[in-house]
Order: sequence, then structure tokens, then C-alpha cells
Amino acid sequence: MIGNSWDNVLEEEFKKEYFLKIKEFVEAEYKTKTIYPPKEEIFNAFNLCPIENVKVVILGQDPYHEEGQAHGLAFSTPEGHSIPRSLKNIFKEIESEYGYPIPDSGCLESWAKQGVFLLNTVLTVEEGNANSHSKCGWQTFTDNVIKILNNQKQPIVFLLWGKQAELKKELITNPNHLVLISAHPSPFSARRGFFGSNHFKLANEFLKENNLEEINWKIEDKHYGQQTLF
Repeated sequence: MIGNSWDNVLEEEFKKEYFLKIKEFVEAEYKTKTIYPPKEEIFNAFNLCPIENVKVVILGQDPYHEEGQAHGLAFSTPEGHSIPRSLKNIFKEIESEYGYPIPDSGCLESWAKQGVFLLNTVLTVEEGNANSHSKCGWQTFTDNVIKILNNQKQPIVFLLWGKQAELKKELITNPNHLVLISAHPSPFSARRGFFGSNHFKLANEFLKENNLEEINWKIEDKHYGQQTLF
């Protein structure tokens, strides 16, 4: 279904009754309404980041619900689209920590390919209707994904931004992992603890301490050529 190691890990999950109900509901929604992200990109976070590669987990809520913005990665937007305000605040925090300029691109695929698992807790949404799929069962699925990640021996950093993400802390019990909590990067809350959280540097320090390659948080602006690695 996904095309990498997640298939074996989630094989039994995909057979469970609740997941079959999600599948039935979502398929009907795509047939009758405009749903985001595109159907083939629902599991993009899983496609781009096999479980054995996961080093950092960033939790979002549900996908962007405006045309063209969602592509299956939490907070990310495809190339060529304007950067949503929460993502711009994420880039502002990275600029504060590392001095990287705020990019023109909001596509975070380069993070995913380095081991940043950009997981929305709800994987689909109806156009113009935020949280419209929040009660169809997706949260049961993504909670179980978090539990699976919690059971991994390789140390993982979990970045929980905002109250909804913070609720997932109880699922992360493995002492091998690091949990970092702050306010959400939304313009309504970023100044209440997200700005100045230093989460990106703290995540890399933890990875380095555990002999794992650090994440390059710099996003390449396509028209400027190759990015410079730090």
C-alpha cells in the first residue's frame, strides 16, 4: 500500500475494522466532494520516510483545506505555493536559531528524506472545512503509529507543538526518546513559547549525542541552486 517498510509494520493495522471503515468513508468522500490532499498523497509522510529512517517526528493536525496546499506532509506545501503563516513562523524560528534566511519554498520534502516524519494526526480534509474528517477514525490510526514509533529502539525526537499535539505525550513512554513541547507556531500562539523554544537545535544536539546524523533544517530555494550544508 505504501511501498516501503511501513507496509510490514502496518499490515495488521490496515486489516482492522476501524481502518476498513476509514477507507470506506474516505473513498466515498473523494467520489462526492473535493478532498485534500490528492488521494495518491494521503500517505506521503510514510512514503518519504520509512520507519527505520525516522529520527524526528513533527505532529500537525489536519491537512491544509485550501486548493493545492496539502500534499500529505504536516505543515508543508508543494513547490510554487505561498507559505502558510504557521510554516512561516517555523522558518522564523529556524532563522533565529541558525541564521538561515526564510526560504521562498514551503516544501519540506527535504526534511522528510532526512528522517523527519511530518505526521498529521488526521490525514484528509474536505475543501474549506477544517477538521471535517477528525472523527472518522484517523486519530486512532495515527495514535497507533505514534505507539509503534514509541516502541522503536533508535532514539527519536518528538516535537509536540500546541495543545492537541501535547496530548500525544502520554503515548511516548520509551526513555530512549526525547519529547519537546511548546506552543503552536500559529500566529495566534507562536509568541507564547514557540519562538525561542530552540527546538531545532535541541533536536540536533540529541541526535548528535546518540550518534545519529543531524537534520539540515535549511530549505533550498530552487532558483538559487544548491543549498549550503551547515
